[in-house]
Amino acid sequence: MLLFAPGCSMHKIAAAIVLPLSLMVGATLQVSAQQQASPDPGVSPVRLLDRDDIRVTRVELAAGAVRSVHAHDDVEYHVWAPIAGTFEITIKKGKPAAAKPGQAFYMKKGTQHSFRNTGTTPAAVMEIFVKRSTATAAALALAAQP
Repeated sequence: MLLFAPGCSMHKIAAAIVLPLSLMVGATLQVSAQQQASPDPGVSPVRLLDRDDIRVTRVELAAGAVRSVHAHDDVEYHVWAPIAGTFEITIKKGKPAAAKPGQAFYMKKGTQHSFRNTGTTPAAVMEIFVKRSTATAAALALAAQP
C-alpha cells in the first residue's frame, strides 16, 4: 500500500483524475442506471466508466456503512481515493487507517481491503481500476507480432 502524501507528484496525478470525475458525477449522491448490487447494506457502487483498460467506480456509503473485505482480481492495480466524508480503510491485515478527501491509496491486484464511513453523513470514494496498463498492452502487442 502506498499513501500519496500531499504535494507529491502522485498525489497531484490522483487529484487530477479524481477531482474532475467527482465533479462530473456531482456533489450529491445519485442513483444511476449503472448502479450495481452490493452485498453490504448502505454501500452503493456506481459504475461511471468501464472499458477494456480501465474502470471507474464511485462508491457511496451511508453513515456508518461498511464495505466488507474484498479484493479485485480482474485488475493490475487500483487507486482508492475518498472524495466526501471520512473513512477508515484496512489494507491486507494492517491496522485501520483514517482516510479523508485529498488522500489516495494504491493497491495491487488481489489486495484484500475493506473500508467504512466513520462519519454521521453520507460519504463517497472513487475507485480507479487499471485493468491493462500501457506497459501490459505494449507487451501483448509485441508478443502478437510475427
